Order: sequence, then C-alpha cells, then structure tokens
Amino acid sequence: MFFRINSYWLKLALTLYRSSNYIKENLSLSRSYLFTSESVTEGHPDKVCDQISDTILDALLAQDDYSRVAAEVVVNTGLVLITGEITSQAQINYIDLARKKIAEIGYTEAENGFCSNSCSVLVALDEQSADISQGVTAAQESREEMSEDELDAIGAGDQGLMFGFACNETPELMPLPISMANRVSRHLAEVRKAGQLPYLRPDGKTQVTISYEDGRPVGIDTILISTQHQATIGDITAEAAVQAKIKEDLWEAVVKPAFADIEIKPTEQTRFLVNPTGKFVIGGPQGDAGLTGRKIIIDTYGGYSRHGGGAFSGKDPTKVDRSAAYASRYVAKNIVAAGLAEKCEVQLSYAIGVARPVSIMVETFGTGKIEEERLLELVQQHFELRPAGIIQTFQLRSLPRQRNGRFYQDTAAYGHFGRQDLNLPWEQTDKAELLKEALKQPVAAGVR
Repeated sequence: MFFRINSYWLKLALTLYRSSNYIKENLSLSRSYLFTSESVTEGHPDKVCDQISDTILDALLAQDDYSRVAAEVVVNTGLVLITGEITSQAQINYIDLARKKIAEIGYTEAENGFCSNSCSVLVALDEQSADISQGVTAAQESREEMSEDELDAIGAGDQGLMFGFACNETPELMPLPISMANRVSRHLAEVRKAGQLPYLRPDGKTQVTISYEDGRPVGIDTILISTQHQATIGDITAEAAVQAKIKEDLWEAVVKPAFADIEIKPTEQTRFLVNPTGKFVIGGPQGDAGLTGRKIIIDTYGGYSRHGGGAFSGKDPTKVDRSAAYASRYVAKNIVAAGLAEKCEVQLSYAIGVARPVSIMVETFGTGKIEEERLLELVQQHFELRPAGIIQTFQLRSLPRQRNGRFYQDTAAYGHFGRQDLNLPWEQTDKAELLKEALKQPVAAGVR
C-alpha cells in the first residue's frame, strides 16, 4: 500500500512537471516581439575609415604575404590620419591609397567638407611590437613543446573571444533584420553611384525592424533611412517638399528593389521614416569624426548574436579578432546548413602567442537536432581552428594578391557575413555533408 501510494504521487508529480514545462515552452514560443538592426553606407565616416584601413591591408598583403598590419584611420573635416603598427617588406604610397579610396566612395566635391583631392592626409605609423611579434611568429606550442606541426607555428595575435552565428531566416543563413538593413544600404549607395538619384550624397544610415512570432520573422514593422542629400532638388527648395520628394524616390528606387526577392515584404502597415530630423545636408566626416572599428555590430549580426568586442578592418589574419571570427561563422553556418540546428552560435577564445583555442563553445538555443556535446566533438574533429590553420583554409594571406590587390576592402562596408555579392571563403558550406555523414559514425576517441 505504501509503495502504491508513493508510486501514485510520483507519477502525478512527473505529470505536473511535464505539463508545466510544456506550458512554459509553448508560452515562450507564442511570444510576439520586434527586433531591429541597423546598417550604414560606405560614405559613413566610420566606414570611410574601415575601408581605408582595409585598402592599406590589401596593398601590403598583395606585395608581402607576411605583412603584420594593424592600420587605424581617423577622419574629420578635411583631415585623414593613418596610424597604427605595420611591419612589412611592401612599399606602398599610403596617401595615394587613401585619396583613391575616398574618391571611389564618392567624396569628390569640396562643398561636402571632405574631398579626396583637397583633404590633408597624415601618416604616423610604428612597427609591430617585438614582444607581440615573438609570440605570433613562434607560438607557445612551438617554443615550449617543440611541435613539428606547421600549424602550431603561428600563435594568436592577441587574446580575446570571438562569436560566429548562423540561422535559417534567410538563404544566406543570416538574421533577417541585419540582412535587410545591409541590403537597403547597398541599394541606397547603388542608386547614388548610378546617377538614378543624383541629389544623394555618400553618407547614409538604414534601420529595419522585423516582427517575430513563435521565434520566426513574420513582417516588416519599420524601415528607416537617413541619407545625406543636396539642399535643393531641381526647382524644389522648400525643406518639407525636398523631404517628401526624397521619401517618394527612396520607396520606389531603394526599398522596393531591396525586398523584391524576399518573401516577407513591407505592407501598408509598415512605417517608413526618412530623415526624421528634417534634413541631412551636412554629413560624412564634416558632420562627424570617424574611426576604424566603430561599427562592429553592423559588421557582424546586427546585435542578434553576441559579440566578443574585437573589430576587423585594418588587421592582418594573424589577428584572431578577424580570422577566428570568420572561422566561427564558418563553423556555425555549416552546422545550420547541415540541418543540425535552426540557430547556432559558436564561441572561440584565444591567448596571445598560443596557437590552439583556449575554449570552444557551441550553442543551438534549443533548436539542435543532436546534443551540443556531440556537436562540439564534430567541430573539434572537422574544423581547423588554430590561426595558421584558419589562414591556410581560407587563404587569408594570399587572397589580396590573387584578386589583384582587392579583397578585404570589399568586406569593409555592408557586413562581413552573408555576402552573396562576394565570394568569401568563410561563407562556404562545404563541410555540411561531412557533418551529416559524421552523425552516422560512432564517436571517435581522442578528439583533437
């Protein structure tokens, strides 16, 4: 009798526990919310700096694969300052590179307060610290353990943590908000450069708010575009009329094309905000100072995923802020592409001068088809995550030379991930089939 009573209460307790979990799970899935990401155009002052920094990196690596580069740029009204630490055998003209990139972006008129031909360009560069160089050139494993594995020969260029992310919200496996914000920014620059809307100027910002239900995007709540423009448009001189003209043109020439091949489109309920301050004539470096590395959320996942804090532009691939962030995206994207999770975040961490990651973490937010411990084993077995291995896998040193001196600078605006307009090695899903096959095999002993 005592056993039967306890069994009854045990079964009842288990039933209530399962029911409460079911209710909690379904309540969380049915939650509706909004999520917003922003982007900027290539003429934004911070992005001007990123692009100059990466143009310098491309030029150095194109001549010397082993250049050590940490190029920082500052811009303000009529001024460009190139600083940082560079050790290279390459011979380049920093001033000429900066002027050409500024002209390419579109700052060619002195009335903008910032012009490629008339701005002052100052260069103040040092060489890489010898203390850092010795750890990167000869990693701890090579120095202390005398490893013969060539991939142990390069240590991480800094300590730090990096995150990679992928989800199935878009064909490129990116979160929808940042994907659309970047799309709108690219279209804004394209219509300006093509002369379709000739009154536009280079600086601009976009923002897209997505409605979510049951954890999935269902609608476009708000689209915001702030774009630099001429004070008048033809015969239109009144500020209110100028803004009305810009709003009408942007909807037809920028917003509609950006969403043309997307299943979720703006509707009559979608708010469309344009230059909400009333005008945006003063912009670019004249309006705000710019710095390399100040748009790290736009460069990655629009705030949808965590970020380790390190910027990308101007850094050679021994800097794991950059190369390991690319590697973690590669891992996460292949896991999602293999159908092993609907969302995946990968964290890597490194110690300066040490080749192997200090830690690896895989998180699938409850969407994984297998245990995360098993996913971690697959990552350790099938992905090379030492800096030298990452550089070798993605050809990060030789790509600038292979692509005629232009590779990193093309990632420096409109995001480093999900770029279907660029052939980026870390965006490949060539490991997806391997991961699927690995699931059919027993767990290997002695995981690397």
